[in-house]
Amino acid sequence: MSVLEPLAARYAYWLGLPAESTVDTSDEDPAEVRAMPVILRMERAEPPSRTALLEAAAAAAIAVCLDERAEPEGEWHEPLKAWVDGRIRKVARRARGAHWQAVQELPGITIEVDGAEARALLPGRVTDAPKEVSRLQISGSELPADEPGPAPEGVPRLLLNPEVSMTVGKGAAQVGHATMILASLLDEAERAAWAETGFRCSVRTPPVAVWKALCPIEDPEGSWRRDGVVAVRDAGFTEVDPGTVTVIAQRG
Repeated sequence: MSVLEPLAARYAYWLGLPAESTVDTSDEDPAEVRAMPVILRMERAEPPSRTALLEAAAAAAIAVCLDERAEPEGEWHEPLKAWVDGRIRKVARRARGAHWQAVQELPGITIEVDGAEARALLPGRVTDAPKEVSRLQISGSELPADEPGPAPEGVPRLLLNPEVSMTVGKGAAQVGHATMILASLLDEAERAAWAETGFRCSVRTPPVAVWKALCPIEDPEGSWRRDGVVAVRDAGFTEVDPGTVTVIAQRG
């Protein structure tokens, strides 16, 4: 059984919540809040392209969740299960030089896409974040929009909301959510086939009309059956309003 099963079970419920309920954390113990750190390599001299970095972050997040160490007898299973059972928080931070090399020693997986690198780390309590992570900045750097060209065929599509502005860090967290939700609804054979590609996916910003036609929030179960489409709905702790749909993912 995949560690993502609880996510699949509550997907439609989450999309149906009133917007104000998505940000309600009254049932949480602050000392037990858990998050997955996603580290984005952003060297000053050679910054990556925005799209490639988001694609690397999206792949890295799901690679951790579907790694063999995440299976029931694996060393990563309990930390991942504790995280997925609660709110799926990710915190994207930027690193370069020695700081980037330091996080390679922490449990996680690094993915490279077209020269851009991102490393998703094993989730844990926010209060217990190692110094190699806590010293990294969350905000302060941005990457310009790019023109990535046509999306490759046969890989999942991650579509960013064209009506919502997000920093590269916020976007990295959101596309990581998208690959997790998508994988939670795929069957075992489909997940294995995706893993064979290194969890390759495409990140694009569609025209507003395309976004609105695909957005599954009114009928999440039907949209999945008909079109293989899922949505990320954000709690609204940072940058966007509570209940905002930030990313639509479509199976390859």
